[in-house]
Amino acid sequence: MLQKIKNFNELVMFEHTIFSAAFILVSMVVASVQKDSGVWVGLPTLLLCVLALVSARNFAMGFNRLVDRDIDALNPRTTRRPSVDGRVGFGALSLFCLINAIIFVIVSYYINPLAFGLSLPFLVILGGYSFMKRISSLAHLVLGISLGLAPIAGCIAVLGSLEIWCVTLSIAVMFWVAGFDLLYSLQDVEFDTKHKLYSIPSRFGVRNTLYISRFFHLCAVVFWGVFIYQTQILGVVSYVGLGVCAVMLFYEQYLVHKDFVNIPKAFFATNGYLGFVFFVFVIADGAWHYGL
Repeated sequence: MLQKIKNFNELVMFEHTIFSAAFILVSMVVASVQKDSGVWVGLPTLLLCVLALVSARNFAMGFNRLVDRDIDALNPRTTRRPSVDGRVGFGALSLFCLINAIIFVIVSYYINPLAFGLSLPFLVILGGYSFMKRISSLAHLVLGISLGLAPIAGCIAVLGSLEIWCVTLSIAVMFWVAGFDLLYSLQDVEFDTKHKLYSIPSRFGVRNTLYISRFFHLCAVVFWGVFIYQTQILGVVSYVGLGVCAVMLFYEQYLVHKDFVNIPKAFFATNGYLGFVFFVFVIADGAWHYGL
């Protein structure tokens, strides 16, 4: 049983849920201040959102691995994934996706009616990303949209409605994710070109991809700034946090520009920390002005 858990963990990389977790928490904090003048959303809401986030991401990652088994079997970088080497079979992976999709819908039902109503559309978007590399170079932005659903979900969970600031935050997350996914995809540019898969690197080349990634990250910083302004709740502390995040993105771009061998470090380490750095500054800002 422990070995099976390890195999699934390697397959969907549970620890990388942090990429989405930070920004659903940011959204929940702002929504809580807007609703109750405090940063604490309450334990029931927090637990439901965590369960919804984990199950949604498990479904998305599992479904992606399921759909990409044929591609992963050909790519030297991915041939040792459990979905390819037989450690996790087609049936087990399909069941994993189904169980997590059901959990997500059930949890959404217990959050509120709007969350429940959007649960199936959210799953369609999350699953749709898996097919994009076969039909469009916009796959990177679709991945960004998928992770950008997290702030929307957090706002809806707390307020039961959709606010303009959470849409702006989602757009920022979309550009942030698309920017670092472009850098990550540089590892597969030759493979994508050879097998006629759609990606920005295979279509526009390595040099242009680096420029596009930088532009996306610049857009992310701008939209994060607009988000802070739109909340009318956050202030100087959050802007300082935004400055720190901008420096982190610059460092990420520098690492990849210097040597592509740094891509895993730039992708996993820098991005993993960035979201929670932003969250720490936002919650400190909220707590300072409004209390717990």
